[in-house]
Amino acid sequence: MFQNIMNAFTTTGDDDNGPGHRVKGTVVLMKKNVLDFNDFSASFLDRLHEFVGKRVSLQLVSSVNVDPGNGNGLKGKLGKPAYLEDWITTIAPLTAGEAAFKVTFEWDEEIGTPGAFIIRNNHHSEFYLKSLTLEDVPGQGVIRFICNSWVYPADKYEKDRIFFSNKTYLPSETPMPLLKYREEELENLRGNGKGQLQEWDRVYDYALYNDLGNPDKGPQHARPTLGGSKDYPYPRRGRTSRPPAKSDPKCESRLNIASSLDIYVPRDERFGHLKMADFLAYALKSIVQVLKPEFESLFDSTPNEFDKFEDVLKLYEGGIEVPEGILTEVRDNIPAEMLKEIFRSDGQRLLKFPVPQVIAVDKSAWQTDEEFGRELLAGINPVVIRGLQEFPPASKLDPKIYGNQTSTITKEHIESNLEGFTVDEAIKERRLFILDLHDALIPYVKRINSTSTKMYASRTILFLQDSGTLKPLAIELSLPHPEGDQYGAISKVYTPVEQGIENSFWQLAKAYVVVADSGYHQLISHWLHTHAVIEPIILATNRHLSVLHPIHKLLHPHFRDTMNINALGRQILINAGGALELTVCPSKYSMEFSSVLYKDWVFPEQALPEDLVKS
Repeated sequence: MFQNIMNAFTTTGDDDNGPGHRVKGTVVLMKKNVLDFNDFSASFLDRLHEFVGKRVSLQLVSSVNVDPGNGNGLKGKLGKPAYLEDWITTIAPLTAGEAAFKVTFEWDEEIGTPGAFIIRNNHHSEFYLKSLTLEDVPGQGVIRFICNSWVYPADKYEKDRIFFSNKTYLPSETPMPLLKYREEELENLRGNGKGQLQEWDRVYDYALYNDLGNPDKGPQHARPTLGGSKDYPYPRRGRTSRPPAKSDPKCESRLNIASSLDIYVPRDERFGHLKMADFLAYALKSIVQVLKPEFESLFDSTPNEFDKFEDVLKLYEGGIEVPEGILTEVRDNIPAEMLKEIFRSDGQRLLKFPVPQVIAVDKSAWQTDEEFGRELLAGINPVVIRGLQEFPPASKLDPKIYGNQTSTITKEHIESNLEGFTVDEAIKERRLFILDLHDALIPYVKRINSTSTKMYASRTILFLQDSGTLKPLAIELSLPHPEGDQYGAISKVYTPVEQGIENSFWQLAKAYVVVADSGYHQLISHWLHTHAVIEPIILATNRHLSVLHPIHKLLHPHFRDTMNINALGRQILINAGGALELTVCPSKYSMEFSSVLYKDWVFPEQALPEDLVKS
């Protein structure tokens, strides 16, 4: 008897041998309970909805014939609803997570060629729709719809979800019955600019970076809004529209650390379940927040500093030994998928890093000038090294504001190491290069040095040796003039020395260069020039280019995960007191500093050959 009841609700009641032609299809999707093992209710409630007749329906949309009664006669004709079959009895294999469902459409000759389909999820929970494949469509054969999108219950949407076939059309070439659907879909993605966005929303809208600070915690946590002003220009971010901060209505309120993963981005922009497990920055941040008092007891009186080189080497040799009590606290607060990435298999060492090959054999190998040059070129930020065009290096800063900022490096500093070349000859032969961070940093050095962080603006002259390696010849470290910026910089030049106290100064000068280069990389080359500037392009693409547009299909793979990474970054990395402020040299001025340098970013210069010519 129970089986008879099940059959009544898990079959379509259609008979291929009855009157009229039927088109069979296969829908591939991933149920929510497969992706979220903790949400056991999703599976039960979805089956309950299915049992009482609230099923998942699909309707084909014609690309050749319009329906006079649909959209003022401008929309493609709709077929009769068809329903996913055997939802209750289909169990997805846990290895792949995907399940295939049959669907049978009653064919209407006036449909002609289906160009899209509308889906309504009448279940309790969302699912991830991967594809629909139609078999034996009259006159067409197989038609595929690639979806790759989350479909929430129908009552979450103001408009029905529509998916187009796997074809591309320019707007002028779009079949007329699909054109109105195409335009409406773009309107849905643009949103209306109102209200706080929820996880099921699919809105791509613009906002300023007004959520980095947390003024409600006090003035020291306030940060300027980036974007929308001459002083702080910045690329736009995706709109979230959380309520304003209480102490400053111009700022958006922040989520607490426990809710960081819930920050809004369009659902299809969020990480997949495996990618989310790899986002270790959140796990590490969680550890710090939950266990800060316990960790402080593990370190000495200067926990934010390395007092000696052995402290650095300990990160590679043993990590941080953590008492079992703290491990229990961590396991109770961090998702299991992330734990295995953070802890060794023995579970007793935290933050143990692989030993760099350069020091695996000789722990002092990093100190050589050759290794310094190699790491600049093969390391994290080689794109800022330029060919030296003039000597001494000049500044592009306004002399009325910053005085004379021309480099104090002279020919006498470097010609003894040019392998017989003069400076002019080495420039002509393209053997001299420069890592010039002077103009970027000097306007901010005074403010940065007012914090616990200390740094210099730097210029580094490099020589391409006959061996094909780069060698540093001179390093200039500069500070603002104590009597005012208009008096220029106070600079000192360091050159290679192999022994004695002067060698220690030379090693320290190289260290300051690396600190500046690392900070510039994280904030400018990496965050600003790759993550931040691409987000408004993602927004514009989804707002103005239909998924049918060929350029949209070309761009989409390059955008994957970027909005989610940026949103999480605003929560725990680039925010006031976040990881970047704690680890890079501009400190609390990090994002403000990146805004100033955004003034020099020009879109047409970011492609070949212009970017190489500029270098």
